Amino acid sequence: MKADTHGAAQRNQPPDRYVYDFADGKATMADLLGGKGANLAEMTRLGLPVPPGFTVTTEACRHYLKTGRLPSGLDAQIARHLALLEETTGRRLGDVDDPLLVSVRSGAKFSMPGMMETVLNIGVCDATVAGLAKRYGDERFAWDCYRRLVQMYGRTVLGVPAEEFERALIQAKVRKGLAADAPDTALDADALRALTRHFQRIVRESSGQEVPQIPREQLGGAVRAVFESWDGKRARIYRRREGIPDDLGTAVTVMTMVFGNLGADSGTGVGFTRDPATGAPGVYGDYLSDAEGEDVVSGVRNTLTLEQFGTLDPDAYRELRRHMATLEEHYRDLCDIEFTVERGKLWMLQTRVGKRTAAAAFRIAANLLADGRIDEDEALSRVTGEQLAQLMFPCFAPSGGAVAPIAKGIAASPGAAVGRAVFSSADAVARAAAGEHVILIRRETNPDDLPGMIAASGVLTGRGGKTSHAAVVARGMGRTCVCGVESLEIDEQNGTATVTRGASAGTVISAGDLISIDGTDGSVYDTEIPVVSSPVVEYFEGHGSQTGDPVVAAVARLLQIADRRARLGVRANADTPADAARARRFGAHGIGLARTEHMFLGDRRPIVERLILADTQQDRANALSRLLELQRADFTGLLAAMDGLPVTVRLLDPPLHEFLPDLTELSVEIAVADATHQPVEPSRRELLAAVRRWHEQNPMLGLRGVRLGLVVPGLYAMQVRALAEAIVARRGDGGAPLAHIMIPLVAEAHELELARAEAKRVLHEVDPGLVVSVGVMIELPRAALTARRVAEYAEFFSFGTNDLTQTTWGMSRDDAEGAFFPAYLEHGVFSASPFGTIDPDGVGTLVRAAVKRGRWTRPDLEIGVCGEHGGDPASIHFFHQAGVDYVSCSPFRVPVARLEAGRASVLADRAAAGAGAVGSDTR
Repeated sequence: MKADTHGAAQRNQPPDRYVYDFADGKATMADLLGGKGANLAEMTRLGLPVPPGFTVTTEACRHYLKTGRLPSGLDAQIARHLALLEETTGRRLGDVDDPLLVSVRSGAKFSMPGMMETVLNIGVCDATVAGLAKRYGDERFAWDCYRRLVQMYGRTVLGVPAEEFERALIQAKVRKGLAADAPDTALDADALRALTRHFQRIVRESSGQEVPQIPREQLGGAVRAVFESWDGKRARIYRRREGIPDDLGTAVTVMTMVFGNLGADSGTGVGFTRDPATGAPGVYGDYLSDAEGEDVVSGVRNTLTLEQFGTLDPDAYRELRRHMATLEEHYRDLCDIEFTVERGKLWMLQTRVGKRTAAAAFRIAANLLADGRIDEDEALSRVTGEQLAQLMFPCFAPSGGAVAPIAKGIAASPGAAVGRAVFSSADAVARAAAGEHVILIRRETNPDDLPGMIAASGVLTGRGGKTSHAAVVARGMGRTCVCGVESLEIDEQNGTATVTRGASAGTVISAGDLISIDGTDGSVYDTEIPVVSSPVVEYFEGHGSQTGDPVVAAVARLLQIADRRARLGVRANADTPADAARARRFGAHGIGLARTEHMFLGDRRPIVERLILADTQQDRANALSRLLELQRADFTGLLAAMDGLPVTVRLLDPPLHEFLPDLTELSVEIAVADATHQPVEPSRRELLAAVRRWHEQNPMLGLRGVRLGLVVPGLYAMQVRALAEAIVARRGDGGAPLAHIMIPLVAEAHELELARAEAKRVLHEVDPGLVVSVGVMIELPRAALTARRVAEYAEFFSFGTNDLTQTTWGMSRDDAEGAFFPAYLEHGVFSASPFGTIDPDGVGTLVRAAVKRGRWTRPDLEIGVCGEHGGDPASIHFFHQAGVDYVSCSPFRVPVARLEAGRASVLADRAAAGAGAVGSDTR
């Protein structure tokens, strides 16, 4: 989770200054000025052509959201900076002859594309529209600005549904004899004048209010609306998804309007200094002539590429390329920029470190490192474990021409996605909640579609390019996305997408149909396409070097750096030789958890059942003898797969009911037989009586772990003997086995003392010279709190954070997420599932206490983590800070944990030095 770096004292002390001119700020002030304001200030400092303006700080937003009032003095400060802006531009807000128009935009510290509000053309009204037309010699332009203001202000500030404006716009086109999806540029001045008046009536009838005719009131309303949008539903959803704190607030930028909607020699665009989908060097982006900025990112019109823009306006394009090169060199990263051309004059409206796909993140970091523009630590900080996990997802199998796509679009966010077609965000959420994989199909997405985009496996749109809302948000979330499929006619209301041209013309995708989309090449298929392992996984598996792939080469390079920088070791949770071998190929430093109960399921379960229910010593001995033979083979395979590396074997820890017949089913079976006078074997009745004796109301907190080992004679001794004999056999074969024994579910040090004594006795019986450490799994709060005493008998600790979280929170991991989690997330009780990311205040406090107390008793105590949190990136950073020695996770998460272990060292060193990368936001 991103941390707010404002100090508490700064928060509690009302600032004297709430407004900064662009010339007064810099990139390092993102906490105060937001990302947009800070970067506008930085571009101004670099001498780039930025329209003049000022920024209202995040402090003002926080005050407003807390009190419902603007801070005292803010109005006066805005008025003062507005007067300076009017002096700079030679125009005045509200002047009837030569009016100044400004934009009002949100700008949080971290990029939240499309999640908050923007209002353009503040300053146009009935009194100034004629003066605006006269100044630019274009009446159509002036009324286009006015209708946009009414539409944006009505929706953003006064809460008028966007659909009402859309319907009116379509009606205006139809009245002019145009198609409903004709571009807005087809409407002339008279049509736009009538449409503006219609929009004003819609606002009046829907909200009971008017768009203010006094420009200064427009400005004040827009500023408040941007502040309020920070707490809007879609912004809250996005912050939860991206781990952005709720208390940061947003800044507001007020910028002199420059106009891309002045005809063919004007326009607006978005660009990237490298391909945000692949990381390839070059200039990528979209341009629309005769348009304002929202037209590009909304996807309502299909755009030109920047190369096509270069043909259209070579001078502006060359200048843009120079500025983009300056920005990438300055920020040392992929930059995302917005620009406007006003009658041939280029203006830079925004820059930020751009969102990118996982593949692009690794490739860009490795390329910049190779070019000497960043160092190894900086390269490692530019990528994340979650991005690496995305690269390990399967991709489509090569079809060899067997399956042809029905349509092609723009490859906006790579990956392979297969699912049922849905045409609304609500349907995507509902079907995904029912367990289905879905592909969300929209003409174009808007911020209200965010819940559906989160729920979907992939996103498909008929309009827009690599900078559309769908593309930017999908890349940020790691969703597969194909945009701008122009050959698809999408009817969202009726739930169909029809191919209109090409060999597949006439093909219809209906809601519920199974489709596949390829975000790597933009293909759309009306069937399910088989998937294969990703090239990154193939590299880890050793199936060819794969290093000719630039992304795989980048992953390999950055993992080498991470391994050098890491203090935390990374082991694997593995119960079979195959899993152990895979973990080793993926870079594990050993096995941190071999769960022996997993070895006893399936066809071995009846043997365990006979052991637990044995009435005589002979029956018990027979069951133990059979299990000993099987366990010895299990451990021999694990030790061979991990030869020379540690293997930690957890002794049996089953909830007992997993190895016994179900009491209810057995009772019903015998009751039905008795009621129908059917014969029942005596052994079945004896089994029922035994199951009743062992039955527990809450087996998860009952006879399991060390309790089972102490109550069932010979059980743990059998396992220790099997391990000891496997070690001896492996040594005899020339191997170098290294094993540890872990006692589970210990609550009291004396439990461990008894179990450890038995284990040491058995080890000595097998081989007096055998040295195997015996440690404990810390998975109960009492064990953590009494760790000083537990460490008297434990030679190592390993935190079982799954059960530690369950017993600390008093909730079941298996049941909680389906019951109250959604409500708790919505109300902010949880910012993330405590079963997914470690709870630092509760469970984390127990971990820190156990580490400290255990090492009071035994300073050289080795401490690991073997719960699922061991593979979670955020949790790994916590464990690094807590002083843990290693984490253990599933084999497929090992590379992720290796990367994050290295990053944890780098980021901890930076935090200690008080350093940080300027403007970096690689989420």
